[in-house]
Amino acid sequence: MGKTLYVTDLDGTLLNRQDKISPFSIETINKLVEEGMLFTYATARSLVSASVVTKGLSTKIPVIAYNGAFIIQPSTGEILAKEDFTDEERTYARRIIGEHGVSPMVYSFVNGVEKVSWIPERENDGVKRYLNVRPGDKRFRAVHDDEALYEGEVFYYTCIGEREELQPIYDVLSADSRYRVTLQQELYRPEYWCEIMPARASKSHAIARFKEMCGCDRVISFGDAANDIPMFEISDECYAVENAVDALKAVATGIIAGNDDDGVAKWLIEKLGNKEFKGK
Repeated sequence: MGKTLYVTDLDGTLLNRQDKISPFSIETINKLVEEGMLFTYATARSLVSASVVTKGLSTKIPVIAYNGAFIIQPSTGEILAKEDFTDEERTYARRIIGEHGVSPMVYSFVNGVEKVSWIPERENDGVKRYLNVRPGDKRFRAVHDDEALYEGEVFYYTCIGEREELQPIYDVLSADSRYRVTLQQELYRPEYWCEIMPARASKSHAIARFKEMCGCDRVISFGDAANDIPMFEISDECYAVENAVDALKAVATGIIAGNDDDGVAKWLIEKLGNKEFKGK
C-alpha cells in the first residue's frame, strides 16, 4: 500500500468554536503521528497564527499556510515553496483596492522580515478584532500612509469590511486570471474578508506539490468551507465536518462529526487506530 497524506483545514474543522484543538484531538492525532501517519494542515492563517492555535499538536512534516502561498517547515520556519506576485500584479491589485476606498492589511517581507502592515487611522471593527485576538504578534507594523503600507515584497492582501464595499474588488480581481480571490464571511462574525493572492496560491496546488515532495500516493482531506472545494477536488477522499457549508458537503466523500465534536480525530481513530504505518 502506498503512502497517504492526511490534510485538514483548521478554522471550523480541526479547531472548535473556541479556536482550540481539544485535548482528545491532540492526543489522538499525536499518537497516530508517532505511529507513522503523515498528517498536516492547510490554512489561510500564517504560521505564526496557526502555531498559537495548534500548540501541542505534533507537526513533524511541513504545513501549508496563507491559503497555499507557502509550504513551511514549522520547526524551523523555513519556507520550502512559495507563490508570489509580480511587481505588475502588486501594483494593479493596489490600484483596484484603492479605487474602491478600502484600506487593506498588507502581508509582505520588509527587508527580509515578514510583516503585516495596516493604517490605524482607517481601522474598522473587523480589523480591530483581528489585531486584538493576536496580542504580541511581532509581524504587526502600524504605518500612516499608503507608501509605507505597500512597502516591501507583498505576497497577500486582506480586506476586511462589509460585503457591499468588498464585492466590487472581488468582482474585478476574481475575473483576472493572475489572481486567486476569496470573499467570505468571517467564521462566527458579521464582517466579510476579501483575500487576494497569486493565482497559484491555493490549498489544492500546494497539496499537490507537497504530495510530490513527500512521495505520497493518496490524499485524504477534511474541511468546512467553500474555499476547501478545490482541496477536495484533488483529494482521493474528502470529508466535510457536520458544520460545513452545504456546497462542500455536496462534493464530499462523506460527512463526519462537527468541529465541536472532534470530528477529524474521531474519523482518524476509527479508520486508522489499529493500523501500522511504519515502513509504508
